[in-house]
Amino acid sequence: MSERYVRRLVAERRIPFHKLGRSVRIKAVDLAAHVDSGRVEPLTASDVWRDLQRVA
Repeated sequence: MSERYVRRLVAERRIPFHKLGRSVRIKAVDLAAHVDSGRVEPLTASDVWRDLQRVA
């Protein structure tokens, strides 16, 4: 993650943080939770075929 992206997360209050004076602190657990929330599982061939059968 870039510094700019983390600053945007803080500005939009999309991630928990602590503000100490001018410093912003983020717990590693909270950062890991944010990263895990964006996880996308890979598709398998059976998933694709199942979805195609629903459409048809």
